[in-house]
Amino acid sequence: MAGRFSSAARRGGAIAGQVLIYLLLWAGLVMLGAAGVIHFNWGRISVGQMLLNLMSVEPDGGGGSIVWTAILWIGAVPVLLTVAAVLWHQHRRRRRRVSGGHLRTPRPHWVMRVLATFVVSAVVVGGTTAFATTVSLPQYIKAAMSQYDIGDYYSAPSVSAGAEKRNLVMIYLESGEQTLADDELFEKDAFVPLKDATSADKGWQSIEDFQQYKGGGWTMAGLVSTQCGIPLKGSGLGGGGSSSSGKDARNVADGDVDTYLSGTTCLGDVLQDNGYTSVFMGGASSTFAAKKTFLTGHGYDQVLGLADWREAGEAEEDFRPDWGLSDERLMANAKDKVDELHAGAEQTGKPFNLSVLTLDTHEPVHIYDYCTVDTENVVTSAFHCSMVQVADFVNHLEAQGYLEDTAVVIMGDHLKHMSAGDAFHEQLDYHPNRTIFNRIWVPGGAGAELRPGVDQLSMFPTILEAAGLTVKDHEAGLGVSAFTRQIPPGSAQFLAPEMYAELLDSNSSRFYAGAWAGEALAR
Repeated sequence: MAGRFSSAARRGGAIAGQVLIYLLLWAGLVMLGAAGVIHFNWGRISVGQMLLNLMSVEPDGGGGSIVWTAILWIGAVPVLLTVAAVLWHQHRRRRRRVSGGHLRTPRPHWVMRVLATFVVSAVVVGGTTAFATTVSLPQYIKAAMSQYDIGDYYSAPSVSAGAEKRNLVMIYLESGEQTLADDELFEKDAFVPLKDATSADKGWQSIEDFQQYKGGGWTMAGLVSTQCGIPLKGSGLGGGGSSSSGKDARNVADGDVDTYLSGTTCLGDVLQDNGYTSVFMGGASSTFAAKKTFLTGHGYDQVLGLADWREAGEAEEDFRPDWGLSDERLMANAKDKVDELHAGAEQTGKPFNLSVLTLDTHEPVHIYDYCTVDTENVVTSAFHCSMVQVADFVNHLEAQGYLEDTAVVIMGDHLKHMSAGDAFHEQLDYHPNRTIFNRIWVPGGAGAELRPGVDQLSMFPTILEAAGLTVKDHEAGLGVSAFTRQIPPGSAQFLAPEMYAELLDSNSSRFYAGAWAGEALAR
């Protein structure tokens, strides 16, 4: 009896051990697949970007091709390879039984066990290491132990409206990196059409060496940093902070949020308080990465995206299958919208904010019929064609006389991605100072000279002041307006560069718990 029990226990243990090995093999393959997909499409990212952005890709209008690639390499391939390993192992066992393998020398069987253990161990260790490196997990752990908290430096904007309150147009250029304008590095300066439309001779200004904030690098991070003055982070892995509806930042990945950083005061909130009507237009899905939730929760009255353009009857050839509407049609719709908003502002005296996000330059680029490819690398031509559309919109603003009472801010949403599958590694991988393209128009002539070297967090108060609003101490969020060179001693911008970098890296769980929970934040 005891012998049978012992034998059954050994068999059960052996089966459990085999199941564990196969589960470990599957998990290692999943992590290898995930690391490969992320590396090819985005390069090295952060844990925050993975949770708040990458996991929200959609089959339609939110990176469709990436979805199917992920399903293949993260979902299907690991399962198929694990099943193949199980079947191969079972096949070998059957062959041994049929051939009387119990009479053979045990050495080959022992060698195969060692080899199998080595392979599984290599897959698990390699997959774990590759995934942790790709999502910068060591840096995330280090940031969790930082003594800095963004809440100690966060400044809720104190704003008043004077007689100079203006309409506002903002244009975010997808992957709009200033470095791409260097015709010594690239086949041609892709920004020439837009630079001609926004030249200094006409009164346009720009921030020299405009920097992506440390830890940024994707569209939602660009929107949040420039409109709220803070880095985009979640409330932390495994807890910390929920919204008033019982959901937290971890739900952003599937869009299951009712509020988005509702404890912070952002651009749309300030403009709403000052009587503005705010409209956002983009070619991609508005629900991607909870973009619509963020915008409508922070003062935007209307958010137009892929579903709206389809409902409006845009031609199918004007959509790219992975993301959305072309920049040509987006800017044509933007012309109609700005005409409508400006006419309404003149009639009611209520100013407006129109924000537009381009799409054509999102890799892999899609070449439309209106774009002539005249470069060896099609990405350069795609950037140039997109800038032609944006320049045409700017020329429309000028021709209609809107620049007399409307401030305009044009900027890239982030630096160009440098994933394994993207172009320009030779030119950009080791470039010493990659910066973001920007242009600012202030009606009535140039204002104060813009402070060089600021990052995206300082764009929030800069935009408010461009719109003619008065910002106390020029501070909002962690930023200080580029229209001043006087940095308040207690602000984040006053910190030494290495301390400022650590502050931006810090997880700041206390601050973000309150920010996502909707608790009013102020310093």
